[in-house]
This record gives sequence, structure tokens and C-alpha cells, in this order.
Amino acid sequence: MKKMLALLAACSALACSTGAFAQTATQPMGASPHVEHAMQQLQTRFSSANTTHDGKLTREQAASGMPRVAQHFDEIDTQKKGYVTLPQIERFMLQRAASH
Repeated sequence: MKKMLALLAACSALACSTGAFAQTATQPMGASPHVEHAMQQLQTRFSSANTTHDGKLTREQAASGMPRVAQHFDEIDTQKKGYVTLPQIERFMLQRAASH
């Protein structure tokens, strides 16, 4: 449970703008209302930062809409495509939460 709370805190810290949903995140089975709320916030913030509405954040979009994602952009963009997706951001957060 503590790791899940750490993940929630990471979700909140990682995302930092508002808007409508562009795509849905994978939520853990039986996720608590707190986890669901954090994932919804992440989706909302991703959607707002994704100004081209293509499901991909460029480094520039991340810098202006999700600065914490921008700080870790190269770590998240493991395939070096020049953009990150919501599932990639979620995986990164889960990996960081598991390692702490």
C-alpha cells in the first residue's frame, strides 16, 4: 500500500496541467478510488499537454505542460522516438515507485 501511495504522489508530482481525456490509462485491477483519481489526473494532464491530440508528447509539449516528464524525458523515451506516450509515462512511474 505504501508503494501505491508513493505512486499516487509520483502521479501528482509528475503531471501539472488540466484538460480533457485524450486516452485512458491502464488501471490496476481493484484499484482504490485514490489510485483511480490519480490516474484520471494523469490522463487529464497528459491530454492538456498533448496540444496536437495525437497521443504523443514531444519534449517541447512536456516542457510546457508536464515539466517533471520533461526532466525525465530521455529516461521515458527509451526507444528514442522523440516523443513519449501515456503508457510509457505510467511504466516509468511504476518502475521508479518499485525501485524506491
